[in-house]
Amino acid sequence: MRLLPFTALAAALLLAACGTPPSPADAGWHAVPLPGKEPTRYQREAKDGRPAIAAVSVRSASMWRQKLEQPPASLGDVSFSWWAQTLLADANVADVDREDATARVMFGFGGDHSKLPMRARMSFDLAEALTGERPPYATLMYVWDATAPVGTVIVNPRSDRIRKIVVDSGPEGLRRWRDHRRDLAADFRRAFGEEPGPLRSMALMTDSDNTRAQARTWYGDIVLHPAAAPADTPAALPSR
Repeated sequence: MRLLPFTALAAALLLAACGTPPSPADAGWHAVPLPGKEPTRYQREAKDGRPAIAAVSVRSASMWRQKLEQPPASLGDVSFSWWAQTLLADANVADVDREDATARVMFGFGGDHSKLPMRARMSFDLAEALTGERPPYATLMYVWDATAPVGTVIVNPRSDRIRKIVVDSGPEGLRRWRDHRRDLAADFRRAFGEEPGPLRSMALMTDSDNTRAQARTWYGDIVLHPAAAPADTPAALPSR
């Protein structure tokens, strides 16, 4: 049986990794490097009058992540926004050799790993042996792709436990804020065909390592809207 390469699971693995305990000032958000990759630079920076995190990727890949523990019953909508300078013309989130994205927001979910196929469990076992951390049961990403139509669900070619929903496509919308509000649980069911488990982490990621290109994107706050609560509290993005 052929095991999935560890590098294919690196981003999803680190989406769940504990890392160094954050200080109270950064509200749990922190940069997370990926093995063998130059890191994308994340820093607090206002854009067009909005507070934001600027992501600058120069042939690089890393994440800006926060750990969570939110039960599935409380999952409601999620709001997020991004402002992209350019698209990565040669990137394609469905092609493992060109799998870069100008903008992506990622969510890691828990679940019963014993229900996964043997191939997935063996790959997760290998990742855990190498790093001491097990990948999320499932990772859902919202992405901006150069060509895939909006609404497309893309299964990662190396792990079907990573799935992507295209929410922006092509150059229309560049150089202005793009605001999105999604039903997180409904999108999970659509992408994976099952009910979501607890939400364990969320992250931003702009990467250009596969295409050897450059990208610059600004991200607004990610806001989790509780399913049964009228008041919404933003998950503020702190400075690095």
